[in-house]
Amino acid sequence: QVQPVESGGGLVQPGGSLRLSCVKNTDIFSFLHMGWYRQAPGKQRELVARIGFKGETNYEDSVKGRFTISRDNAKTTVYLQMNSLKPEDTAVYYCNTFPENNIFWGQGTQVTVSS
Repeated sequence: QVQPVESGGGLVQPGGSLRLSCVKNTDIFSFLHMGWYRQAPGKQRELVARIGFKGETNYEDSVKGRFTISRDNAKTTVYLQMNSLKPEDTAVYYCNTFPENNIFWGQGTQVTVSS
């Protein structure tokens, strides 16, 4: 399977938390830089967080201090822990390599933050 499989989204109240998972079945996962991206209605897809193959991380300003990206190379999985969620975090969340490769977009997972 070429495309990653994202999961863990859902409906959560403001201030709540979710943990997203993304499984990417490839033998070279441990050598890949990975990213979490999101696309809100009517907006362009944007990079939220990324993690290098050595574990170095980088975050978009609006999620710094609230989101944490991590990876488990043995499980070829990348995670996004999202805390203190806000309505403006509502979007479809995707994982992909960083930089993104258009071949590897999956279905994404919907995150809705609403009371």
